[in-house]
Amino acid sequence: MRSLGQRPVTGSDEDPRVIGLRGAVARLRRELAALRADFPDRAIAEEELAALAAMAADGSPEIPRLRGSLLLVAGAIGSMSALARPLREVRDAVDLFGRPAYPGEGSPPGGAAGRPDDRHGPAAAGRSSDVPR
Repeated sequence: MRSLGQRPVTGSDEDPRVIGLRGAVARLRRELAALRADFPDRAIAEEELAALAAMAADGSPEIPRLRGSLLLVAGAIGSMSALARPLREVRDAVDLFGRPAYPGEGSPPGGAAGRPDDRHGPAAAGRSSDVPR
């Protein structure tokens, strides 16, 4: 018997990217909660992870909002090695949603080309030298 609001696991028509995002965010939230070390931006990381969880629960997250929250989480967590793997999983889950659509010529603000292999700009949100890939 299922509780109200739960979805069946098998035969679900839910987007697998959303399922992956939900799992990755849950893992990072658990790892962050288990981390005993305190750091200045912990509250920001927790708030943005809650926002990511809410977007995943909604089922159709907006790519710019996903990327914005990811960037804030990555900045708040910094280079904490204990959280590197779960943060990378969240980043990988967000990347599955693709790039946000930009008005105009298909280029992001600032005129940079939106190539799939581009490692700079909005698609690289959460990617920096302190977040291992």
